Amino acid sequence: MGLWQEFKQFAVKGNAIDMAVGIIIGAAFGKTVTSLVNDVIMPPIGLPLGRADFKNLELILKKASVSPTGENLPAVALRYGVFVSTIVDFLIVAFTIFVVIRAVNRLSRLKQTI
Repeated sequence: MGLWQEFKQFAVKGNAIDMAVGIIIGAAFGKTVTSLVNDVIMPPIGLPLGRADFKNLELILKKASVSPTGENLPAVALRYGVFVSTIVDFLIVAFTIFVVIRAVNRLSRLKQTI
């Protein structure tokens, strides 16, 4: 069977459509989780830090300066606030995927016993 025929068979079976739907839902879910983390979870965590926005938390390693040629050199900083937000983002997505896979596995086992 040729490559084109194999691809047509794959696409007609619905696998490609299922995958596309999953990717679209995943992208929307990712945006929702990012908003949840940035707009709902992180502000109360930042409140004890003096109402700090986590995106702005950074450790300056070298201040911004001007080179001898007059070029502005940006500051060198460790932006740990963005990193913490990204970790929280990841944990929420990973936990959600774990819960969904766990439910699918339970349904699969239940189906096998029936």
